[in-house]
This record gives sequence, structure tokens and C-alpha cells, in this order.
Amino acid sequence: MSERDVTLRDGRTLHIYDEGDPDGKPVVVHHGSPSAGHLFARHVEDAQERGIRLIGYDRAGYGGSAPSPGRSVADVAPDVEDVLDALDLDRFATWGLSGGGPHALACAALLGNRCLAAASLASPAPWGADGLDWLAGMGEGNVAEFDAVLEGGEALEASLGRDAAEMLAGGAAELRKAILSVLSPVDQAALDADFGDFLYESMRAGIGERIDGWRDDNVAFVRAWGFEPADIGTPVLLLHGVHDLMVPPSHGRWLAERIPGVDARISESDGHLTLLKGRVPEVHEWLLERF
Repeated sequence: MSERDVTLRDGRTLHIYDEGDPDGKPVVVHHGSPSAGHLFARHVEDAQERGIRLIGYDRAGYGGSAPSPGRSVADVAPDVEDVLDALDLDRFATWGLSGGGPHALACAALLGNRCLAAASLASPAPWGADGLDWLAGMGEGNVAEFDAVLEGGEALEASLGRDAAEMLAGGAAELRKAILSVLSPVDQAALDADFGDFLYESMRAGIGERIDGWRDDNVAFVRAWGFEPADIGTPVLLLHGVHDLMVPPSHGRWLAERIPGVDARISESDGHLTLLKGRVPEVHEWLLERF
């Protein structure tokens, strides 16, 4: 794995992961919440075979990246632009899963002069979205998490600290127990040793030392994103599973109704984690067709 730090225009640093075909088409990956920018080995292999340069990064406050308290979802756009400039890259495509989904959409909306296409996998919709009960259909763990987000302050810090300690207490098996309330049966089945270990290690890297990135993601999700999905002019692929207890399919359907020209694929067989485990080659193929 090729890793380095990139210094941004405001002096912060982002830790990036540069994998796949070094001469391939650049695709930027936005990780979920909470996690780090580690790239799953199967995704790297697929990128290598397809001629994709796969670029991950720790979002601000996660892992090796400096925090940016008070950031909005839209603030990811200049960060990504600075990473592209540091790597001497111009046009790119992007995908993001779960908490990374809004950040991929931000690139589509705000970097349209450079972003050729974006894919959103199990993305939440904006908080307070008209006609959407945002928490409806979420598992118990996520409802409790966002109750703490809305309370804010020390309550949020304490809640996320407890959750992080529980999730990271004992490897992939303990992580599975800690998040069981948000795992549908199909997602439980997806957590084999290889994929479970990847998720655990990525979470450990992302929030093992501090919960800044997780906190700042959650606060950003309950505030204005800084752009409107309806204003996106870049081609977007949207994937969502009906068996998703982390981000219910109602979020995907809401976004699908509002992103112009979106290629929306609501899967009757997928949950949340199954999209990350099994659907990324499909995403890569779709993105490459837009170059």
C-alpha cells in the first residue's frame, strides 16, 4: 500500500492511500462513518485489472488526517481538489459508501469541472429532508447514536467514546456483536473472516486514537450539506439495498427522486455492507464508462 500525507491549502494534512494501476483512470473513494480510508484488497485487485488508480483518504479527523471541526459535507470538495493537485491529476471519478456517500455527491455537485461521474452507495439523505422520516427504519444503535448527536456537546463525546471502545474491544467478532442491532440478516452473513477483519482494522485505524472524524461527520450530517442534490449536473449512479438497517432504503429513494438523471438501482437482495463487499466491481465498470 502506497501512503503519504498531502498538505492542504489551509495547512491541514490528509493521509491518502494510492493503489491500483498507477497509470490508470483516477477514482477517489470516500469511506464510511466511522472508518479510515483503507482500501479493501478485492477492490484494489479489481482496480488493477480494470486500469483504475484507486485513491482513498482518511477524511478530516479520522486516522492520519488532521481534524477540521465544524466542517460541512461540502468542505470535502476543496480537500479532494488539493489531493488531485498534489498527485498531478485533473479529471477523476468518485464513489462513496454510507457516510462517504454525501461526500461523493459533494464532489459531483461542486467539482463538476473535474468530476466526470460519481457513485453513491447506501448514502443518507440530507437531515430534515422534505417528506422523509430520517430515522425511520434504522436499527436501535443508529437511532441512539443520532439522539446523542442532537444532544451534542459532552453527551455526544461520551456516547461516541463508549461506542468506539465497545466496537474495538476485541477484533471482528466483538465488532459484529457491538453493531448487531444495525445488521440485517444479509449483512450478518456478509461478515466473513476476510471482510470482517478489513472492517475492524479500518475502524481501528479511523477511530482508535480519537473520535474527531466520527463526531464531525455526524454533526455535518444533521446540518445543511452546503449544496442541493437537485443541483448535481454530473452523472450519478445510486445503489441502495432494501435490507439496510444503517441507512434505510427510504433515503436512497428520496435521493433518487431528486438527483437529475440518476441511474438508481434499489436492490431487493442487498443490505448495507453487502454493497461494499460485492457491488464495487459494478461501480468501477460504470464509472470507467464515463471517462
